Amino acid sequence: MSPVSAPELFDTHAHLHFSEFGDDLSAVLERARAAGVRRFVTIGTDVETTTAAVALAGCEEGVWASAGIHPHDAAEADEAAFAAIERLAGTPRVVAIGEIGLDFFRNLSPRDVQERTFRRLLDLARRLGKPVLVHCRDAHAETLAILDQAGVGELGGIMHCFSGDVPIARRCLDLNARSLPEVARFVPADRLVIETDCPFLPPQGHRGTRNEPAYLALTAARVAELRGEPLATLGPRLSDNARRLFHVS
Repeated sequence: MSPVSAPELFDTHAHLHFSEFGDDLSAVLERARAAGVRRFVTIGTDVETTTAAVALAGCEEGVWASAGIHPHDAAEADEAAFAAIERLAGTPRVVAIGEIGLDFFRNLSPRDVQERTFRRLLDLARRLGKPVLVHCRDAHAETLAILDQAGVGELGGIMHCFSGDVPIARRCLDLNARSLPEVARFVPADRLVIETDCPFLPPQGHRGTRNEPAYLALTAARVAELRGEPLATLGPRLSDNARRLFHVS
């Protein structure tokens, strides 16, 4: 896809600061921009990665950061960690609180600890007025109940690692939803965003290799195909959704 023909895209969930990109990040970003991906949010999952994400966002054009504690890391979060995340979350290049949520598939942290951490970070999002990036795996009912109780619908957010069906997606639409292909047709075009989750989860045709943001163009084309919409029209709408959610230009 050439720079001329590519619509501008926004990768709403990447891990550009991870070690997998340590040797060639400049080339990775060059390929992404050539494919039309001009904006990125690089995602924190604990204090160390959030610190790195904020540092990267401070020196790369078109890159913003999020601050959060992943449910896998919830058991390691102490008061010092929460204080550090709150400090980082208040910095100018942090546009969201995440990656936060529940993962009852792997259960790398006890479920009650995941839930307490999730609630605490939702409270932080509400106090700072920033959208949330929610990891939900095999915990849809619990995640939705906590989100309802937290009252963060007005902040907006993205359901990341979404593995539900259309009825679950319908309930998630008080947040900007990132959905699997089987519900891509259902989600209104003004509520949909796309992501790579790079360096993880490479698309078909690249399985077994490192994912990178340039491949977002493949995802965008597939979503457009599923919806029966021209990519030239849908791509900018998806980017507009992300810019509006994160309050960036």
